[in-house]
Amino acid sequence: MLKIFNTRVYGLEESLIASGYPMKSEEVEEWEASPEVYESDYRRGAKLGTVPTGTGHDNFLKGIIVQFDVTYPNYWTPQFQRYHFADIVSSTSKMHRLTKMDVEKSCNKYVDKVVIDNLNKWIEIFNRFEPGIENIVSDGKGFSKYEVFMKVISNTPMGFEQTMRVTTSYLQLKTIYLQRKHHKLKEDWGNFCNWCETLPHFNEFCLSK
Repeated sequence: MLKIFNTRVYGLEESLIASGYPMKSEEVEEWEASPEVYESDYRRGAKLGTVPTGTGHDNFLKGIIVQFDVTYPNYWTPQFQRYHFADIVSSTSKMHRLTKMDVEKSCNKYVDKVVIDNLNKWIEIFNRFEPGIENIVSDGKGFSKYEVFMKVISNTPMGFEQTMRVTTSYLQLKTIYLQRKHHKLKEDWGNFCNWCETLPHFNEFCLSK
């Protein structure tokens, strides 16, 4: 199941003030360390942010930057990675550490034990390789280290869970929310959309009443 944590939000007040720039006729003043935000800024943000996606008037939402850690099943990432501004800062790695991980703990509850046992079998064979050994025999068959590693990677289930840190914005999260709120992966996208609703002023700025 999708889990999101270590959330940080940056630039909310600054972007809210900037949303008023198109209607300014006087010079833009330099901000103090903590810019003052007025009720009129929040009203404008709510009006601009909740326009239909793609009309452009919600552009100030780009400036509200969100960073978070997310633990996810592998079947979720192809859908998430289709979005334009959702940069992966770093993530746990199957390539580097899969043969050292606890497979059972890393899989969600939908992965069958026979799948876990099969993967553990190939990991056990891989970990028999010692420095200088490039081939090994198992069950009467010979395998190269590369072949066994490819067996490990190729037999990792889609329910295997990893963690990554992501940078995105309210504008992209608005798009994701509207597209995924009622997706059939209700545990994962449902958790994601519920998390969006906990972000400061997200409902007010991004969701139509």
